Amino acid sequence: MHSIDQYRDAFLKELSEIAIDKEPKNLYQPITYILNLGGKRLRPILALMSADIFGADFKKAIPAAMAVEVFHNFSLVHDDIMDDAPLRRGKETVHEKWDINTGILSGDAMLIEAYRFLETYDGNQYKKLNSLFSLTALQVCEGQQYDVDFEVRDDVTIAEYLKMIEYKTAVLVAAAMKMGAVIAETTVENEDLIYDFGKNLGIAFQLQDDYLDAFGDPKTFGKQVGGDIIENKKTYLYLKALELSSKAEQNSLDQLFSIQPTNTDDKVATVKAIFQESKADIATKQAIEEYTNKAFVVLDKLVISTDKKEALKQFGLWLMNRKV
Repeated sequence: MHSIDQYRDAFLKELSEIAIDKEPKNLYQPITYILNLGGKRLRPILALMSADIFGADFKKAIPAAMAVEVFHNFSLVHDDIMDDAPLRRGKETVHEKWDINTGILSGDAMLIEAYRFLETYDGNQYKKLNSLFSLTALQVCEGQQYDVDFEVRDDVTIAEYLKMIEYKTAVLVAAAMKMGAVIAETTVENEDLIYDFGKNLGIAFQLQDDYLDAFGDPKTFGKQVGGDIIENKKTYLYLKALELSSKAEQNSLDQLFSIQPTNTDDKVATVKAIFQESKADIATKQAIEEYTNKAFVVLDKLVISTDKKEALKQFGLWLMNRKV
């Protein structure tokens, strides 16, 4: 087993070598820009780690890791346009730095480039990777549509929300890990188990993101704190607050999430206070722990050594307690 830093360094080295310097510049410069904004690189790291865990040279998974990361960033470019988000990882979003049309077209090009990385693999391996990647890409789009639909609905359930984040976020984490397993040519059972591990970890990861959106430190979080509240997103925090708060607080939330006030700071502060008074913040942290523990249950079924299971567990614990 290698360290997280070794996976990250190997991936970033490869990423730096594919810097796109082609014409037309207004198509390719935004791609280089978003790919070099940083980020946790969670998904490519997990692809490399998974390949290593199942006995392959982890560098064989770098093209698949690149496909996952480029696709992920494509989805961010388009999501930021749909959300009219000003910041991504503490920097201007692509559509703010250039314009909306450039963001759409550069995002489209990134989606195509993501598939091209999979052409590194041959035969049945390519077929399995491409099939998994296509299914995952479609589910991510479905998750994004659910997210958009929820903004104008006042009857979203917690079950519906969890399905949305499973599709929008968790399936790509799960697919990254399964791709590593496919490249390592492990058993089908191990492929499916590592997918389930990644899916539960991905749900916990998104719930933590929701929590940090409201209660994170803007200096480390990298996005606009309170952005979900400003955009009237029905996050787990919001839905739990509706479930646990008083009638007066429920009415206040309903009103606040039906308007776009000039002073968004007041809105964010009021909503966060309700989240805390209702203990929705505590319930969200409990849900993060629940899904992390579900991922750990899967570890017992994986046919790998104890030290490798422990490495996966430590990574999950780090994700659950992260501040960025």
